[in-house]
Amino acid sequence: MRNWFNQLPGNVRGAIFGLMAAAMFTVVSALVKYAAKDYHIVQILFFRQLVMLVTMLPIIVQTFPDSLRTTRPGLHIVRLLGALTALTLSFTAVAHLPLATAISVSFSKTIFVTLLAVVILGEVVGWRRFLAILVGFGGMLIILRPNPGDTMSIYAIVAVLAAAGAALAVVSVRSLSSTEEPVTLLSYQAIFIGLLVAIPTFYVWKTPDLIGFAILILIGLVSVVAQWLGVKSYKAGEVSVVTGMEYTKLIYATIIGIWVFSEWPDLNTFIGAAIIISASAFTIWRENSIKGGNLKANKKGSQ
Repeated sequence: MRNWFNQLPGNVRGAIFGLMAAAMFTVVSALVKYAAKDYHIVQILFFRQLVMLVTMLPIIVQTFPDSLRTTRPGLHIVRLLGALTALTLSFTAVAHLPLATAISVSFSKTIFVTLLAVVILGEVVGWRRFLAILVGFGGMLIILRPNPGDTMSIYAIVAVLAAAGAALAVVSVRSLSSTEEPVTLLSYQAIFIGLLVAIPTFYVWKTPDLIGFAILILIGLVSVVAQWLGVKSYKAGEVSVVTGMEYTKLIYATIIGIWVFSEWPDLNTFIGAAIIISASAFTIWRENSIKGGNLKANKKGSQ
């Protein structure tokens, strides 16, 4: 069975891993939404990080002190703040919004990545990708339906800020990956985000019962599986193919939302999500086209 799977084209294997990763990440969101009825978001995040740290501990110990050695501590701090913002606010959004709505807004991460890549990495964005950014923000507005007095609009903005935080972490990792080892990137997130949430967890702590403890641990375990599948997907397939699988989260979120939480997404969510997905997909395609063109030019120049 394994040999048969390995013989499949890389993009097919990447797409399969990507579909499974998207499903697992959506399950994490659903578990967070369920757990948030009884436990504070910070405590949920603490358990997630604790499980991830335990999972990573053998690798951290084996590679210590190299696993924590860095020449760019400032950018690590930026990355950690972005990741902490993304996790805390996305969990908050998931807890208060329909699951499909929260997932739809999270797709705007690609748009924020493009903007931050210009500011942090100095990348040049042409008019086509800039237009895609504007279209994507238009899709967000359709989902958000801004209304200062509407509680749902407030948490929808929280979801947007979470997407921006995730984009900051992604852009930081993109820069750090040129000088840092993968184990260093994983170690810093596993250790320091857990430490950052440990202190506030003390003030909101609620001792979980057996079922609550199982759910909190399960959130961490499924998160580890989801991240592992995500890594496998990007190793096997092209970025444009694998990233496209992320948008199936909306399908999973809609099914789980209806089945578990009796949430029926409105038409605005689907229209806005379609616009954001289209803009994000074009941005990814355009970026890969430019990289492919530059690679061909470099090959010709070296001949």
